[in-house]
Amino acid sequence: LNTVIIGVIVFKIASSKKQIIGVVVGLIGTYLLIDGGIQLNPDQNYLYAGLVILCSFLYGFNVNIIKKYLNDIPAVTIAAGHFSVIFIPAIIIFSFSGFNTDQVYDPITLKSIGYVLILSAFGTALAKVLFNKLLQISTAVFASSVTYSLLIVSLFWGILDGELFSINQLMATVLIVLGVLLSSRSPRQSLD
Repeated sequence: LNTVIIGVIVFKIASSKKQIIGVVVGLIGTYLLIDGGIQLNPDQNYLYAGLVILCSFLYGFNVNIIKKYLNDIPAVTIAAGHFSVIFIPAIIIFSFSGFNTDQVYDPITLKSIGYVLILSAFGTALAKVLFNKLLQISTAVFASSVTYSLLIVSLFWGILDGELFSINQLMATVLIVLGVLLSSRSPRQSLD
């Protein structure tokens, strides 16, 4: 939703009615999926949802900037730029994290670091490159709507971890997929 709002207000990029309906349907599905999780797992801390709202606002800027100004830049280069920007803050945070060399050589820690590196390379980095490519070949609304499906992936990881799953969450998942399909229907045009 923030992608559409920021696209119209800041970047003067129009969205079709079907795209807006698709985004709203996906948003409703997302709310229902999260609410279903709250009902089934009430002991978790859901106050961090405010950070998700802030992230979605910043994400709306990110997607529209890439679509409007970086469309001719290779997807790998854009991803490398993103990771370059966060590298220095990540190193600073890491240096104050208490992670020391004694811990590094522990076999369990080494195994954990290996899994984090695999997840970083094949999860985050590859997904970022593929997302940037998707953004270049489609619309910003569709590409950002596809990220609603991340909730579905998270849901299945939760099920594998033993979290409860309800029929309402299944229906919410169907709404998310429907929203993504609706948002992919028609291209955006500039308001200029």
